[in-house]
Amino acid sequence: MKIGYFPGCSLHGLSREYEESLKAIVAGLDTELVEVDDWSCCGASSAHGASHLLAVTLPARNLAIAEEQGLPEVLAPCAACYARLASARHEIEGDAKLADHVNRILVRDFKNTVKVRSILEVLKGQVATIKAKATNPLKDLKVACYYGCLLVRPVEVTGGYDDPEDPSSMEDICKAAGAVPVKWNRRLDCCGGGMSMSRTGSVVRLSAAILKDAKAAGADAVVVACPMCHSNLDFRQKAMQQRGAWEGDMPVLFLTQVVGLSMGIDPKTLGMGRHFVSTDSVMARTAGTGTGSGTAVAGEVG
Repeated sequence: MKIGYFPGCSLHGLSREYEESLKAIVAGLDTELVEVDDWSCCGASSAHGASHLLAVTLPARNLAIAEEQGLPEVLAPCAACYARLASARHEIEGDAKLADHVNRILVRDFKNTVKVRSILEVLKGQVATIKAKATNPLKDLKVACYYGCLLVRPVEVTGGYDDPEDPSSMEDICKAAGAVPVKWNRRLDCCGGGMSMSRTGSVVRLSAAILKDAKAAGADAVVVACPMCHSNLDFRQKAMQQRGAWEGDMPVLFLTQVVGLSMGIDPKTLGMGRHFVSTDSVMARTAGTGTGSGTAVAGEVG
């Protein structure tokens, strides 16, 4: 299967482990990623707070380029990028005046034909293959699957590939990898999103509540599919501890890393050493050797 690929700013920057693990697993899933030529920032997470037209036009530019490349579908692994691209497609589809305005700005004959896919939607369609490729099933790893705000809602934007109130796609993918999803309450709660710098206290409070609930449910790790959620839940744990909001350490993994571990891919290839909270406990439970695990250091973060 060939699919367009929009990495966005995060996967080429602070969330390199997300891209590394994604590219490591797709070959085994018989999937080819075709990166969108000359892609640019989709506007997350500030454009839609400044200008509605800008918030639509920035992601539309990338969809127009993908359309010119002949890509019928584009995977946006970042939840924020997915939300911006899918929302732009939805708004342009339902507003002819807006579509005309965007076309004039882009100076392109943009027909809005490209479908936008989330990482959950793509991997959900590969569950049988993931299960067949799981040479190292993660049977001793209990995971809390965290969806956050943007992956499955609003349904008019996502197309309803999963239930917006009671989703199951991430759990199905983790089960295919052999992991054991726990039942918990905060899998759809907000982690604070883009307020990580402007309202750190709110992010610490919200994210700590998520981690506490995951721990109470017996999870060994939290699984995410969003660089911003990963940053708030992983990087901010030290701040949570300093403020007395959280005790202990909870590894936070990207969904693609879970799949990669089950496929027996080397942890270093999956970027397991790029996390701020050590992944050694995960490696121990998944029969890993520790190679590439541990806490990120300054030279590995960027």
